[in-house]
Amino acid sequence: MKEPTFTLLLGGSLTMTDRVRQAVKGTRVIAADGGMRHAEALGVIPELWVGDFDSSASGLLEHWRKVERQPYPPQKAATDGEIAVSVALERGARGLRLLGALGGERSDHALQHFMQAVQLAGAGIETHLSSGAEEAWPLLPGRLDLDLPSGSLFSVVGLTELAGLSIDGARYPLRDFNLPFGSSRTISNVAEGPVRLTLRSGQGMLLARPYDLTGA
Repeated sequence: MKEPTFTLLLGGSLTMTDRVRQAVKGTRVIAADGGMRHAEALGVIPELWVGDFDSSASGLLEHWRKVERQPYPPQKAATDGEIAVSVALERGARGLRLLGALGGERSDHALQHFMQAVQLAGAGIETHLSSGAEEAWPLLPGRLDLDLPSGSLFSVVGLTELAGLSIDGARYPLRDFNLPFGSSRTISNVAEGPVRLTLRSGQGMLLARPYDLTGA
């Protein structure tokens, strides 16, 4: 039996695109507090709604009153997004799609999503973050294959020093490159079809803008 993938609706901004709708297909859905506002546009009904509900307007609460809720006090020791991840893992998730995880008004939340995505990937949980306009994947030792539109922009951000980084299928390829921590060398590359990255050691994130073809 196929191991379950969960889509988590988070509180950041979300642009509805074909890639977002495709990512949701065949997944189970959990909403985290104000992330429930994305459910109707996606055409999904979450199986659970978690959080302290301080970001959910009364109209949203009324509209989705039939969805099971798992409330937490405002003084909780974790973000609503982290709670949603924990619940999905408890329900057997082996893959996670975090929608509304990038951008928005809270950079601290977006950064936390990056850190948690790396931790999850290290534990063997396939993790993908998206705002619709922008997408991100953890980059760990091994290989990462991405199907990006030709001409779209992407960047590799090192969260540590990256050793033995190779990038194929890009305008600016690299071969067994060592990226110092804090370097901007791998910012603003351009996909020329499917992109393959390999890494010997380190931790990073790959951020892509699939609908931004300004580099074409």
